[in-house]
Amino acid sequence: MNKEFYIAISIKKFINNLDEMIINIPNKERYLKYKIKKDAFNLLENVYLANYNDLVNRKEHQKIILTKISMLDYYLEYLYRKKYISHKMCENKCDYLLEIKKMIYKWIKTNEKC
Repeated sequence: MNKEFYIAISIKKFINNLDEMIINIPNKERYLKYKIKKDAFNLLENVYLANYNDLVNRKEHQKIILTKISMLDYYLEYLYRKKYISHKMCENKCDYLLEIKKMIYKWIKTNEKC
């Protein structure tokens, strides 16, 4: 199994664990609920697109992936500041996103060597 699939597996785990967090967000922030889920699924979609495209398109998708991870990280920080999620939950999810981000950077570095 190559690194791209490890990344996809990690993102799938992250998406599956989002439900426990999103359930605590009140309906007045329903747009944020929608945006978090949408960005998480777009993250997975872009990993698959980057994996199957040529090198030029791959770089573009990898930039999008890094942007989506940064936005998800910010959404988690926002939810914590609004007290919708606990500090521990925020920290766990952010650490998980950081691990995914590191995998993406390794993937980019590997592509640059080719």
